[in-house]
Amino acid sequence: MKNLADNNLIRFININKKKEGLFANFKVKGLKGGVNFSASITVDISAVEIDISEDNLEKIIEECARVAVKEFKKAEFEFEGISSL
Repeated sequence: MKNLADNNLIRFININKKKEGLFANFKVKGLKGGVNFSASITVDISAVEIDISEDNLEKIIEECARVAVKEFKKAEFEFEGISSL
C-alpha cells in the first residue's frame, strides 16, 4: 500500500452525471500514522472554479482533485454513537 505521507496521491475513478449535476469521483487508500485507511470522495464539478465548455478533461480532473484533497485534509471525523456517551 502506498504511504500518503510520502506521495500524497489520490486516484481518479470516473465522472458521473446525475439529476443534481456532474460529479468527479476519487478513491484514496493509504497508510498514515500507523493507520490504514480508504476513502471515497465525490466532488461537484459546478463547485470548482472551471469552465466545462472551455477547459479540457485533464484540467477539470486536476482542479477537482485539488478541491478533494483540500477538503479531505481539513475534514473532522468522529465515531458514530461516541458523542452520546
